Amino acid sequence: MAAFENMLTAASNFLWGIPLIVLVVGGGLIVSVATGFIVFRKFGFIMTHTFGAMFQRQEADEGGITPFQAVSTALAATIGTGNVVGVATAVASGGPGAVFWMWLAALFGMTTKFVEVTLAVAYRERNELGEFSGGPMYYLKNGLGMDWLGKIFAFFAAIAAFGIGCMVQSNSMAGALQGQFNIPPYITGIVLAVLSGAVLIGGIKRIGQVTEKIVPFMAIIYIVGALVILVMNAGAIPGAIRAIFTEAFTGSAAIGATMGMAIRFGVARGVFTNEAGLGSAPIAHAAATTDHPVRQGIWGAFEVFVDTFMVCTMTALVLIASGVWSDASIEGAQMTMTAFGNNLPAGSFIVTFALILFPFTTILGWCYYGEKSAEYLVKSSKIIMPYRLLFTVLVFVGAIGGLEIVWLLADVLNALMAIPNMIGVVFLGGVVAKLVKHFFEDPERVFVPEDYAHLLKRN
Repeated sequence: MAAFENMLTAASNFLWGIPLIVLVVGGGLIVSVATGFIVFRKFGFIMTHTFGAMFQRQEADEGGITPFQAVSTALAATIGTGNVVGVATAVASGGPGAVFWMWLAALFGMTTKFVEVTLAVAYRERNELGEFSGGPMYYLKNGLGMDWLGKIFAFFAAIAAFGIGCMVQSNSMAGALQGQFNIPPYITGIVLAVLSGAVLIGGIKRIGQVTEKIVPFMAIIYIVGALVILVMNAGAIPGAIRAIFTEAFTGSAAIGATMGMAIRFGVARGVFTNEAGLGSAPIAHAAATTDHPVRQGIWGAFEVFVDTFMVCTMTALVLIASGVWSDASIEGAQMTMTAFGNNLPAGSFIVTFALILFPFTTILGWCYYGEKSAEYLVKSSKIIMPYRLLFTVLVFVGAIGGLEIVWLLADVLNALMAIPNMIGVVFLGGVVAKLVKHFFEDPERVFVPEDYAHLLKRN
């Protein structure tokens, strides 16, 4: 077992290093060029039609969810412990300069996620229950004719969901509650399994209804708390921002971090938190009721913007401006908790609150990713309910068990998902470019699939 664990550790360190940086950032640059840097050219349109549309009434058909419910479900899985723990790890290991590289990866990641989501809607199908099913496996099959590669992605995603999206999350929550309130892990496991099962049993519609309420609420609480701390440390903010830019190219002498470490930890943690390029979030977006793939694609860009440029940036600035980041005696969630707790009377409770709600919503989002991947593998929706039941049981198991090897396995599988997905993203970038041109000829028009179907046909 020790040898297997060492092998997984080596594989995880390798995959989340240079290979993933080259694959995801390089692929993001390629599709940015292919789409004419659409996210930058149409940034105003994207923000107006996402932030501006969040509180407008949206309708969903019988087999889908609203566009905002779709992005909330994706953000539920994206905004998680990575925003609290991952950012702290990146800054502690790579220095303030890691934040610059996290931002740079996210700039291209916005386009990558835009392309992923657009393809997921363009090539989705309806299952025998009348529900939308989509994601990398479907655009690999229907767009590139690579069903075998779609199955590889689906296998990695279906198994990874049990770890990274289930047991690791419940274990994280149980640890936070035990440390802060001395609640036994088995109690957390029982309550969390019951609550998760109650939501999951209702499928994507109930998941969407829950996440569209919880995700904005939890993000606002966390960001407001961070903003209060930054106001209290306003004098340190210019220095923090200066350190982010200067140490991106020099490394951090304070902790002995090199420029290479700043790049590696910044990009890798950025990819891990916003999931651009991994192919998970498009599975949720594919369930959205929308008239054109590009219209949902802009929500993908919005998702990365919220996750990295808002939530992750707030965490990073709090850590750097408060000076906690360079304290080698604390790490991970404890670092963020210390930064909040030292500056706000209820600061540690805000982080604990985040470590409770973030994992819960991540569980909801990842169960959907996993069940849709399992459905693709067996070509039947009959697998969905057994998958949900097993997932719910593993929520409890994760809360009470040690998960070092599970985390490592999920980490490796999570990274491996990016390989088939990015093949689809890069080779179908030209299709997205055509869809973008078609959509922006008259973006206020109400489209039907027949309007753009000819753009999806393989030559």
